[in-house]
Amino acid sequence: GLQYDTYTALKQAMEENKASAAAGVVLDVQTGEVLALVNLPSYDPNDRSGRKGPALRNRVMVDTFEPGSTMKPFTVALALESRKITMNTLFDTGNGRYRFHGETISDVSRNGEVNVADIVRRSSNIGMAMISERLSAQAMWTTFSELGFGRAPEANFPGVAAGRLRPWERWRPIEQATMSYGYGLSVSLLQMAQAYSVFARDGDMVSLSLLKRDGAPTSKQVFSPQVARQVRGILEAAAGPDGAKLAQVQGYRVAGKSGTARKIVNGKYSKSDYRSSFVGFAPVSNPRIVVAVSIDEPRGGAYYGGRVAAPVFADVVESSLRRLGVQPDAPIDSMVAVGPNGEVAR
Repeated sequence: GLQYDTYTALKQAMEENKASAAAGVVLDVQTGEVLALVNLPSYDPNDRSGRKGPALRNRVMVDTFEPGSTMKPFTVALALESRKITMNTLFDTGNGRYRFHGETISDVSRNGEVNVADIVRRSSNIGMAMISERLSAQAMWTTFSELGFGRAPEANFPGVAAGRLRPWERWRPIEQATMSYGYGLSVSLLQMAQAYSVFARDGDMVSLSLLKRDGAPTSKQVFSPQVARQVRGILEAAAGPDGAKLAQVQGYRVAGKSGTARKIVNGKYSKSDYRSSFVGFAPVSNPRIVVAVSIDEPRGGAYYGGRVAAPVFADVVESSLRRLGVQPDAPIDSMVAVGPNGEVAR
């Protein structure tokens, strides 16, 4: 079923991208049930010879990594929630290089003057740093902590990773800036998927279950429904024709964000080793699943999450929604523009 479809999509992506590892998780937005959980390379339990350490690790739950840009929507939601910005606030990101407390923050391209939806869609680190300057370290830490980062999820599973979120009292300004775009903290793919449920739901984060659930799950309100809807609109545009368009699925509206994080090798950020990810949900009109995908050390030429991980997200969303019998909610060839409340004009 879903597990096999997810496995197939990840295995193909891993081979095409010459990646060293891959992982994926599918969550039921309404129940919090983990519908699929895939780690590659995997092993055949009957064949003991393949049982090397890496194959035995449940990467989705146990491995932690710096999330990079998939973190941006949470910082944005906090800034909207605390009224430090609106959907219309403009930020001048200049020529793509920004001097900040003695360091340089750079963007992949020059973005000039942008609003928050542009910042997420174009994945501007400078724009995020500018947003983070309006926030306190304590508020960021509190929100990230409420989202489950830095502590083990309640999923009943041995050795589930807590990840790392340092106490806010020790953040330097540059660290607060890099945290806003996902560097300087570490998360598991399962934590990331669970946290994205706040945007798929009405600002509340669903509790997880590895087993079928009887009755409604508990959840915890992190953002207001209005802010969750605004960010949902931002994420739909980020996965739209002008964003990570390879995430799109025919017939369904999708929302999500790509991430491309440099890996730390021997204590330094590598110039060649990346972890590409994509986290999102669908269908936008009434979200049913959150899908998180991570591709480790792609060596096939492309390494951006929008190129490497987004197509896997699209495959998994399409097969999962079909298997779950979810009605399509998008006209074919839909165009996307975000209005001031996160509503989407077509």
